[in-house]
This record gives sequence, C-alpha cells and structure tokens, in this order.
Amino acid sequence: MGLASLFFAGVLIDNFVFSRFLGLCPFLGVSRRLEAAIGMGMAVTFVMTVSSGTAWVAEHYFLAPFGLTYLRTIAYIIIIASLVQGAEMVLGWVSPVLQASLGTYLPLITTNCAVLGVALLNAQAGYGFWQSVVHGVAGAVGFGLALFLFAGVRERLELADVPPALAGMPVVFLAAGLASLAFLGFQGWAVH
Repeated sequence: MGLASLFFAGVLIDNFVFSRFLGLCPFLGVSRRLEAAIGMGMAVTFVMTVSSGTAWVAEHYFLAPFGLTYLRTIAYIIIIASLVQGAEMVLGWVSPVLQASLGTYLPLITTNCAVLGVALLNAQAGYGFWQSVVHGVAGAVGFGLALFLFAGVRERLELADVPPALAGMPVVFLAAGLASLAFLGFQGWAVH
C-alpha cells in the first residue's frame, strides 16, 4: 500500500474514533466546543505522529535486536507519556487558555488508546519508518476530523429541541453512533 493510500485509509476508512472505536473518552470529553476540539486535535496530531516514529525506532533499534519485544507496550507508553508531558508544557507556555480548556483531557492523551493503538498497529503490520509516521499522521488527522465534526454537531445539539428522555449524553451517544454509521460508508472504498 502506498503512502497516500495509507493516509487516506487512516483518515476515513479506518478512523480510530468512528471505525475502530478507540479514543472515545477524549472524543466525548473534548468535543463540546470547537476551539477545544481543534486544540486537542493538534495536540493528538503532534503526539501520535512523533510517537509513531519514535516507537518504530525503539522497536527496530532497541526492542527487537535485544529480544525485548515483550516490553513493547511499556516502552510505547513511556514514549507517549514523555511526549504528552512535553506537549503539555509547550501548550502551557504558548496558550494557557487552551491548556485550561482542555483540562484533564490533555494529560489523558497518555492513556488515549488511539495513540497507543497506532503504535501497536504499526508494529503488528510491520510498517517501515515512513509508513509508521504516515499512519500516525493519518490516525491523528482522522481523530482530529472526528473531534472537529462532532464538536459542530454537539454545538448544534445544544440549540436543538431534544426530548427530555434523550437530553444530555443519550443524544450525544445517538449522534456518535450515526456519525460512525456514516463513516462505515467509507469501508467500501477499498484502498489497494
């Protein structure tokens, strides 16, 4: 699979939120406001892209050569946690308001299963360095796209006349399910 096909598949066909159902906690927590969704999307893009490349380097230069692949998950979590801590410090310097609006969801990128998932999927698929990085970027762009689209939906839902039984999170879950079904339509676009 070429890099462009891998990117396209990662953003739409295998979207981590709507197709793989990974990263739902920050997705539901940060998608209330468009500004926070964009900020989280950028933070996840940075962490997911850099961690994909760094995890590949760790896998091929440290874990595999020394027979330590059983430590893969722990090594990847350490890499991701370090990157998240760095991103949080930079965001605190650059935009304290955005950092405050992201709240606890920014440090929770460390435990975002989509970020760990992309690193593990890269290793499982046997991707090369650039394939891993492109897959990380695609996963992050897909995650950001899901946040961006759903933030718009949730802002509209706040103004909608929702039946009392569906008010709050029930209507959010219904809307997320419908968005997931919409993304399921991309499954027919097999990329070869």
